[in-house]
Amino acid sequence: MVKFMALTKVQTDESNFLQSIMLGKTWRVARHIFCLIVIILFNYIGKQIFVEPFDTYHQIWMDLFMFAMFYVNMYFFIPQYLFKKKYSQFIFLILLSTFITYLAMVLYDQTFKKYMLDVTDSFNLLHKGLFLFPVFNLVMIAATTAIKLFQRWLTDAERINELEKENLHTELEQLKNQITPHFLFNTLNNANVLTQKDPDKASEVLVRLSSILRYQLYDSARPQVLLSSEIRFLNDMLNLEKIRRSNFIFTIGNEGNMEDFLVAPMLFTNFVENAVKYSADIEAETFIDINFRKEGNVLYFSCVNSLPLNFKKENNSVNHGIGLHNVKRRLELIYPNSYVLKNELRDKNYEINLKLLL
Repeated sequence: MVKFMALTKVQTDESNFLQSIMLGKTWRVARHIFCLIVIILFNYIGKQIFVEPFDTYHQIWMDLFMFAMFYVNMYFFIPQYLFKKKYSQFIFLILLSTFITYLAMVLYDQTFKKYMLDVTDSFNLLHKGLFLFPVFNLVMIAATTAIKLFQRWLTDAERINELEKENLHTELEQLKNQITPHFLFNTLNNANVLTQKDPDKASEVLVRLSSILRYQLYDSARPQVLLSSEIRFLNDMLNLEKIRRSNFIFTIGNEGNMEDFLVAPMLFTNFVENAVKYSADIEAETFIDINFRKEGNVLYFSCVNSLPLNFKKENNSVNHGIGLHNVKRRLELIYPNSYVLKNELRDKNYEINLKLLL
């Protein structure tokens, strides 16, 4: 898993570097200089092979015409026609512009060189290579189009990635906001009853509830919190439940140093809420045993709760609550491929085990 994460990071860095070269403003001038140099070399090598002797003036004019086609195609034909799916117009304009530039090269050959430079044999020499100009031009246009399409693909991929991140963030916030609503209502109702029967306990309930709400409103807004803070939060939750139910006991154990361990906020809350909900029984003692164990970068979490005496094993609702669905979805979003979640329903208790690679 560590090797996979390292490989993913390297691939991400390489992708970002490629995007910077192809799309970044810092590399904009370098990109254009590189493309112009490639065009010049392409024309030069082609003329050396097919046209003898080498004609400097013809080379310059050929470069200028191809520069013009390069930028017209990149900044006009492709955005206005190809990207707007006007394929027939795009092809027609490419062929038309190639034909026009070819005629311009012939005109140059028959007028400028012949009469102004007094080179009488230019046509015979250039005629051998004039047919290459449309070929060079179309190759250059194809390369330009490929570059522009690749840039478009990178831009779209980056936009999709940003939208996915935004959607995931929104979904995580929605999942987080769905946490502990019925627990809060039960606690407030319990505090209301205790204000008349036992004001001291009512005061304790409000103090612990204040601590819980402070954690939910402020600490849980962070992307990660200390595991020790999460454990204190669970302890406050279960102490409130203990005040409400006289036949309820709980334990929270931990093995290893939890102070420097960071986890997603309120990650274990739904497990505990589920345990509280399905352990309730007015006829018998109920319990919840929670344990955290740290081994290197791996965190093991277990939560065992008693089941009511009248609980029927065929009733599998304990495995399908909204809270558990939410926490599974959060695990998939925050710790993809980095967790193992198992649950087991026995005759007298229900157990959840989570293995988390941090």
